Amino acid sequence: MQFLAVNEAATVEVACGLAARLKAGDVVALHGDLGAGKSFFSRAVMRALGVRDQALPSPTFAIIQEYDADGCRVAHMDWYRLDDAEEIEMLGVRDYFQPPWICLIEWPGRAPALLPGSVISVHLQCCDDHADARRIDIDG
Repeated sequence: MQFLAVNEAATVEVACGLAARLKAGDVVALHGDLGAGKSFFSRAVMRALGVRDQALPSPTFAIIQEYDADGCRVAHMDWYRLDDAEEIEMLGVRDYFQPPWICLIEWPGRAPALLPGSVISVHLQCCDDHADARRIDIDG
């Protein structure tokens, strides 16, 4: 599915649509350049899933943030600062690829071989003509 989200509200709408389809055990791989909106999109998905924590910080430094949602748990990961698949695997990330977890991974390209066979890929891209607009492609 392809979307053109012209502003943040439209991006939230796309994220909510994805969240409505997610179930425990799903893994969402978020792709995009720095500043493309991966963390913003992830926060919108988490809020739509019922995560009530107010801050929802980017897991850039913590690597993995865990949250309770409605009927599931959510793991939000950021693999940007990690060097290789071995380092990522040592964190026990595969434990989050099954129920009761829904897993959102930013920078999954750091260790694509660790991802399970079934992944929902979200590609976010900034639009040159408008700072808040994003092209969003969802596969899987």
